Amino acid sequence: MTIEIGVLREDERARWTELWRLYLEFYETTLPESRYETTWRRLLAGTELAALGARRDGRLVGITHYLFHTHTWMDDVCYLGDLFVDSAARGQGVGGRLIDAVLAVATARGCPRLYWMTNQANATARRLYDQVATFKGQIRYDHNALKP
Repeated sequence: MTIEIGVLREDERARWTELWRLYLEFYETTLPESRYETTWRRLLAGTELAALGARRDGRLVGITHYLFHTHTWMDDVCYLGDLFVDSAARGQGVGGRLIDAVLAVATARGCPRLYWMTNQANATARRLYDQVATFKGQIRYDHNALKP
C-alpha cells in the first residue's frame, strides 16, 4: 500500500466533502452546505487556509486543514485545525504522514511551532498524537456569548 500526500485537487471535492462531513459528525457538528463551499474555495486558494490530502491508490483517504497565524510570543505559528482519516485506512500510518507533511510545510516556512487540539475522549487520535507530540496540559474554553 502506497500513501501519497499532496495538495487537494479540484476533482476531489465530493470525496473531501464526504471525509470532512464524517469528521464533523465525530465532533457532533453540522454545518450548512454554504460553509462547505466557502471552506473548499479557501482551501484550494491556499491563502487563508491550506489543506493536504492522503491518497491510497489514487483515492483520497485522509485530509488535514491548517493555517498560519501570528502569535504574541513569536512571529508565526502553524495550527493544524482538522485531521481525519477514513476508518478503512486507520492504523496504517496515514494520520502520521499527514502530520509530518504539515510539519514539513511549517518547517520550510521557518515556523517555530505546530500545534493542534483534540477532544480528551478521542483516545484513538491521542495514541498517535502522544507518539509525535507533547501534551502541554492546556484546556480550551469557548465563551458562551459567542455561538457559531
